[in-house]
Amino acid sequence: MSTGSTNKAIKEFIAEAEEILEKLNLDLCSLSFAEDGVDGAPDTINSLFRGAHSLKGLSGMFGFDDISELSHQLENLLDNLRLGRTDFSSAVSEVLFQSFDMLVLLVSSKGEGKETADQPDIAPVLAKLGNLFDGPAVESDDPLASGSIPSELLNVLTEYEEHRLRDNLKRGRTLLLVRASFSLDTFDQELAALTDLLKQYGELISTLPTSGDISERIGFQLMLGTEAALETVAADIGNDEYIEIVSISGKQAGSTKVEPEPVATAASESAVEEAPSSAVSEVKGKSSSDLSEDGGASLRSISRTVRVDIDKLDHLMNIVGDLVLAKSSIVQLSSQFKGAGEASLVSELHKASRGLERRLDELQGAVMDVRMVPVAQLFEKMTRIVRRVANELGKQIQLEISGSDTELDKLIVEDLTDPLVHIIRNAVDHGVETPQERERLGKPVRAKLELSATQKGNHVVIEVADDGSGIDLGRVKAKGIEKGLIRESDELSREDLLDLLFVPGFSTKDEVSELSGRGVGMDVVKNNISALSGMIELNSEAGRGTTVVITLPITLAIIKALVVTTGDRTYAIPINAVLETLMVEAAEIKTIERREVIELRQSTLPLLHLAEFFGLERKVGRPDRYFVAVVGLAERRMGIVVDGLVGQQDVVIKSLGASLAFVKGVAGAADLGNQQTVLVLDVGGLMSDALRGEGRLSV
Repeated sequence: MSTGSTNKAIKEFIAEAEEILEKLNLDLCSLSFAEDGVDGAPDTINSLFRGAHSLKGLSGMFGFDDISELSHQLENLLDNLRLGRTDFSSAVSEVLFQSFDMLVLLVSSKGEGKETADQPDIAPVLAKLGNLFDGPAVESDDPLASGSIPSELLNVLTEYEEHRLRDNLKRGRTLLLVRASFSLDTFDQELAALTDLLKQYGELISTLPTSGDISERIGFQLMLGTEAALETVAADIGNDEYIEIVSISGKQAGSTKVEPEPVATAASESAVEEAPSSAVSEVKGKSSSDLSEDGGASLRSISRTVRVDIDKLDHLMNIVGDLVLAKSSIVQLSSQFKGAGEASLVSELHKASRGLERRLDELQGAVMDVRMVPVAQLFEKMTRIVRRVANELGKQIQLEISGSDTELDKLIVEDLTDPLVHIIRNAVDHGVETPQERERLGKPVRAKLELSATQKGNHVVIEVADDGSGIDLGRVKAKGIEKGLIRESDELSREDLLDLLFVPGFSTKDEVSELSGRGVGMDVVKNNISALSGMIELNSEAGRGTTVVITLPITLAIIKALVVTTGDRTYAIPINAVLETLMVEAAEIKTIERREVIELRQSTLPLLHLAEFFGLERKVGRPDRYFVAVVGLAERRMGIVVDGLVGQQDVVIKSLGASLAFVKGVAGAADLGNQQTVLVLDVGGLMSDALRGEGRLSV
């Protein structure tokens, strides 16, 4: 196999494996949060079993024996759990998470092309998995031995369905048998609807096909374990001549035990659907994992693959088809121009070019749409971080997620991963008190951590909020004085004190731990967010909690920009951050607390002279009139003062590279239509730095 085809195969494996791992992560967290463990989440443990089985088959097909072996052993443990052969415990939960972490490391190493000698050692995890196999559980009192369940049903149940049947009988639940027949044309939708309805009342143990009453119909028998009365379930289903409900165990008033019809002799798998992932996660316990977050694989996706809805691709193909027609029209008109100079041809060419422009705009929007992914891909990974850090610190956290369907550019989501991990870890470590401290303060023992996303215009706002102790501004000021960042006589606002937390090397922790106290974190977070043309803000109230607000553009790939000039330089400002442009007389500018401002619709707007911020030399002194581009992110507003406005233009932002990453106020570079290269301003970084009064930089 050639190198090119090998690389393609690896990419395909990584994309498939990451999708399986994402689902495993959600199911593992959901299982560990379930109050009754495996018994309280049979669908989840079954979904985990299927995920491990899929990963085993996928890795075996690609020849990754280490992943296949670990997945196989994990599958065996999960099979024992779902069949009741191994009891679920905190030790089992920890080994499951350690196995998952090792699988993530292994998949990451395949994507990075590491040699065999550099692959993670799976032997310790395999040994822990092997120690958990207890062997088949001994049934002292088999509830199926009573003979109350018809043998026709028992003979066609799978081993897993039989285990779930025993569990429901042990819990004293009533077993209902729902016989239904559906039209061959619509049975899939009707069966799914009936299944969803029955799951509201209990556990759907099995779905068995039967012969329908009429040749044009197909029949099913669904076994439900429930604590609800037969009449309640029947009333919800309604009066349907093709559906019959009977009780086959338990005592219910008004119910009649009816022998079920013979069923198919071939065993059938249960039609249990995967349980939806909950937006609320509860984290308990004090045991720590052997694989630390810092030593594990990054939460960033290895694959750069984006799964695309086929309708979006159809839309792209239609646009491309129209563009081909528009190009042909322009080529034809150009050929006619060679032989004639009629004004009508000029008009037709102009019309064709405008049509081409419209379709190109549409194509640009469609391509942007393809790049969009829900932030759920990122938020779901945070559940594991919360659980791990809470366990390490002996804290109890309830994570609430909202707005996970909000979409962002795939590359922005990936670059946001590390900053969000920092913020989450800080919230659990710094913000949330221990259970004992919360109890002493009269707070719920389980702390609340909220992670939300909302779209506001061309930006997405992500918030991380906790109900912990908040930030002690007095302590922040004392640390700032101690480090020489401020003077004791300085009169600082609440916002100024919170901004100290983003200064490199600043920390209020006196002790260094694995999670905090090194003075590294929030400054890196701010720099990473600024690199995405975003902005980060802190809001905190002592004793009530802290909220971190991140504002990001939806995409950075192709954007409209306002091209401006100042001095002898030309810059581009992302248009999604520009609220309006103004012409301001020099006399209108006032100075308040050493900051230049203007009055704009009964509010004060701070100004930033772009030439002075970048230390550019002017050919002449300050002019009598200025152009001001009013920009805004989140709730903040600022006016960028420039010498001239050139106009709007589509630009593609290119990175300046690591060697120029230190330059503040610049998001990247772009080429204009006249072959001129200009710098694209980082509005979020400019606003944060300028409003704090940070210095000039030559660019």
